[in-house]
Amino acid sequence: MPLHLIRKLESFTRLSVLDRQALESITVEKQRRLGAREDIICEGDRPSHINLILDGWACRYKQLEDGRRQIISFFLPGDLCDSHVYVLQAMDHSIGTLTPVTFAEMSRESLIQITNRQPRIMQALWWDTLVSASIQREWTVNLGQRSATERVGHLLCELFVRLRTVGLTEGDGCLLPVTQADLADAMGLSTVHINRTLQELRGAGLIVLKGRHLTVPDLKALQVASLFNPNYLHLDHVGRHLDAGAVAES
Repeated sequence: MPLHLIRKLESFTRLSVLDRQALESITVEKQRRLGAREDIICEGDRPSHINLILDGWACRYKQLEDGRRQIISFFLPGDLCDSHVYVLQAMDHSIGTLTPVTFAEMSRESLIQITNRQPRIMQALWWDTLVSASIQREWTVNLGQRSATERVGHLLCELFVRLRTVGLTEGDGCLLPVTQADLADAMGLSTVHINRTLQELRGAGLIVLKGRHLTVPDLKALQVASLFNPNYLHLDHVGRHLDAGAVAES
């Protein structure tokens, strides 16, 4: 069930019972599960449906001929791997799993049907698309201007806030099921530099990393140290307040 997607979209607007039922109906059509380190879709493939991550972590990446990889974004539960990807003739990047992943394959026809019938869902999906573009802009700033410590701290802040939005944090902690090599490929750093940077963040008391679990004892302090401003995630719930009177029937 698309619980995490619903929670995320409700950061923009309050979905009605009918809206939730419509989303649930298309995500039970076809579900697949892949193990860790497998491709959901590869560069050059023709996309025929939209993938929704239900459980697990995935990433968007580009790989050079010599094997070097750049992770362009992380996909968390509730994330759509591009709601308009079917417009492309061929994929210009790959999407791969980082952990075992369960995902729903949503057909173009089903999505068009529900967005035509449920305009609130259409608006929320456009919001999601714009937020994804905003995140990419912030990653560009991260890679181009922030120091290594700021860069890694900023990413950890982003992931924690995104996970909290969909209900996947517990207090000041969350799962972080990625390797240092994954972080290096996302941040444009070597694994040695990532290891040293994580040690610096630990030493400053800004994070606690135990296995696959991240604890952020003082999120505000990590945000300040990383020059993190969450405004680019657009999670201020303005849409929910504006829409409150219009959804009394829900």
